[in-house]
Amino acid sequence: MKSIRIPNVLFPAIALVLLSGCSSTPGPADLEKFTPTAELRELWNVSVGKAKNYVFQPIVIGQSVYATGAGGDVVRIDGGKKTWVTDTGSNLSAGVGSDGDIVVVASEKGEAIALDAKTGTERWRMNIGAEVLAPPAVGGGVVVLRASDHRLIGLEAKNGRQRWVYQRSTPPLALRSHSGALIVDGKVALVGFPGGKIVAVNLEGGGDIWELNVARPRGVTELERVADVAGLPVVNRNEICAVTYQGRAACFDAANGKPLWARDFSSFVGLDRDSRFVVLVDERDSVQALDVYSGVPVWRQDAMPRRRLSRPLFVDSYVAVGDVEGYVHILRREDGAFAARSRADNSAILADPQLLGDGFVVQSVDGDVVAYELRR
Repeated sequence: MKSIRIPNVLFPAIALVLLSGCSSTPGPADLEKFTPTAELRELWNVSVGKAKNYVFQPIVIGQSVYATGAGGDVVRIDGGKKTWVTDTGSNLSAGVGSDGDIVVVASEKGEAIALDAKTGTERWRMNIGAEVLAPPAVGGGVVVLRASDHRLIGLEAKNGRQRWVYQRSTPPLALRSHSGALIVDGKVALVGFPGGKIVAVNLEGGGDIWELNVARPRGVTELERVADVAGLPVVNRNEICAVTYQGRAACFDAANGKPLWARDFSSFVGLDRDSRFVVLVDERDSVQALDVYSGVPVWRQDAMPRRRLSRPLFVDSYVAVGDVEGYVHILRREDGAFAARSRADNSAILADPQLLGDGFVVQSVDGDVVAYELRR
């Protein structure tokens, strides 16, 4: 049977049925040798606890990194040193979100737990009665949590009281996503939903303001019609860009919602963009750059099939991605050629890399949070 990659969907039995006819699945492609043109230097490495069955992303506020793992310890890291460690006393399923005042994580029992960002002291704890897999978003006095059934729950940042719940109809089959909400200007939460839609939700009352169609479901079977937005939307200047699984990559005018361009594309992990390019990882682990104004392809890096690449991140004039074996790959922004490589850990990097100063930080499944700087 031909090798296929099955998305992590809400109904894993479907994946088991599809895989039952496969005698073997090829492992990650061998790493391509190259002559480095940049230096990828590790600044520090701090362990925060294993992810187990979840994906934990660190968040960077200023020069501070907040991170956690499934075991329940939440850690603030400054310059590679643990400023504080707080044991929440709960097994966690998602984290971390912060606005610099509070740090919020979610427990397996459906609790939102808020800590003081400076001291790590618990501020409040609220049972929201829902599984949360995505990092909470904090801003505008509101904590936005995305439940695994795609409901959005808005809590008061100061005390955890429920402010609103936003719910919409979703297709019967959807990706099991660890992407939450993006708060813009402290007023609006942008969220990608199953069915290829981005919705802007008002933080004050939880009502939707507008929605964009990144892609429309196509196909006969429910699996073929899965067209969920992958990763967080990216807002830069006056545009909003996003990509879906089995759908399209597209950019829109933020002022009026009109499409600037769209191209057929399929991604599990999402995209990033800067002033010139949109960079994406497709479902076959090909890294591609498109012109940000037209969507015209600029370059393509195909040398990492089956390496389960993370969401890409622009770092100065480079693009960083992590992979399933714990490697961090650095590609040149202009042509996609390999520039540097380092192994952060022996376990997968599934979480989105995050900018930290002039460098970036990654978190592995085994719980190593590693900061890097790039030198030409």
